Amino acid sequence: MTDLVLATKNSHKVHEIAAILPPGCRLRTLADFPPMEDIPETGRSFTENAAIKAKFVSAKLGGWALADDSGLCVEALSGMPGVLSARYSGMHGDDVGNNCKLMHELSVLPALAPYKARFVCSLCLAKDGVVQGSFEGCLDGEIILSPRGVYGFGYDPIFVPEGHSRTLAEMSAGEKNSLSHRARALEQFATAWQKVCQRR
Repeated sequence: MTDLVLATKNSHKVHEIAAILPPGCRLRTLADFPPMEDIPETGRSFTENAAIKAKFVSAKLGGWALADDSGLCVEALSGMPGVLSARYSGMHGDDVGNNCKLMHELSVLPALAPYKARFVCSLCLAKDGVVQGSFEGCLDGEIILSPRGVYGFGYDPIFVPEGHSRTLAEMSAGEKNSLSHRARALEQFATAWQKVCQRR
């Protein structure tokens, strides 16, 4: 099996990606390589940030690295929070704060309801500091102003996927993984990863 380092410290992402990844790789994370400094996410897009993280980790540790950069883009807010999704309220990973800020900003824009939004996931695969492939998945839906559900993380309690009546936080992990933006990006990655494994 081929070692693949998942370039994140986010345990939620690790569990979600591990559940969807295809066979043929031994998954490791940054938690397996302490201490690892924070990687500055200075890109203007999800794709740029994923590439920054994948190149950094694969160059530092050697071998293969897969990085994820993802977030929520809300039409009524001109695409925000976008690449700032994880730290929208000012503190990285403050899910409650991020949701509250977003709901407040939308609550003063009733004429723009329903609030169309899109989850975006960009994955970048790199080896020894060189990008080998990029993959993107999207999930369209809308934001509600009253959180529902106890599963998932991030903006899941206020995001209702298109064609559904429940939020992502009201769905089981299996249901979410069958339609999420991350699952769609990982489907593309799986094809590329199969070719890597076949060459070994």
